[in-house]
Amino acid sequence: MKFIDTHAHYYALEFKDDLLEGIQRCKENNISKILLPNIDIESIDPMFQLCVEFPDIFSPMLGLHPGYIKEDWEQQLNHVYSKLKHNEVIAIGEIGMDLYWDKTFIEEQKKAFIVQIEWAIELNLPIVIHARESFQEIFDILDKKNCDQLTGVFHCFTGTEKEVQKIQSYGGFYFGIGGVVTYKNSHLPSVLKSIPLDQIILETDSPYLPPVPFRGKRNEPSYLIHVAEKLAGIYQVGLDEIANQTTENTYRLFRKLN
Repeated sequence: MKFIDTHAHYYALEFKDDLLEGIQRCKENNISKILLPNIDIESIDPMFQLCVEFPDIFSPMLGLHPGYIKEDWEQQLNHVYSKLKHNEVIAIGEIGMDLYWDKTFIEEQKKAFIVQIEWAIELNLPIVIHARESFQEIFDILDKKNCDQLTGVFHCFTGTEKEVQKIQSYGGFYFGIGGVVTYKNSHLPSVLKSIPLDQIILETDSPYLPPVPFRGKRNEPSYLIHVAEKLAGIYQVGLDEIANQTTENTYRLFRKLN
């Protein structure tokens, strides 16, 4: 039984003091691989360094997180693209739109999202979408840019059944489910009834959004087991089936994952 954490910021400073111990805890909890999305220019080199040191565990993605898009977004994207041309990655991410904190750069976020979708199509890579308070804006863009070769995942999905149906209409997208599904007031358990297990991949978004019973603490990839256990209960299947199906889904989406 093996699990894959499809979204963790393990290069973050929060892990610098117990990085090796955390990797050991992953092994003890059957977490075999961890996929790393960078967020900004500064996180690119630490992410790649981790993948070089532990190539059997970590795999890199590359993109510009919408929360870091400012006036200089074009220069930032040019830098990311230069790195993309000289490094092997398994996805473009994490990208998307975030209108929760600040709407100042909404137009720049839209433009950057479109550019990075075009990279993914050009390079035949999936996209990892950050969607916070922005489903409609993202749908408006995907309605225009979606094509047969565009695939991806809605990372940290917390949407409604209506939004599930819209995402399913695109044909090539998965739902990233993490610690939020374990929260007492989460509506995700009921929404998941409209999502087949073959459209689900697992994630932690470490060091953020820790599952129960670790709320209020730093999240880490080894805690993915608690997400898997919650899903086993929701889908009324064994933990082995959650592991096997979500791992199969992950390899189907991230085609360059070794």
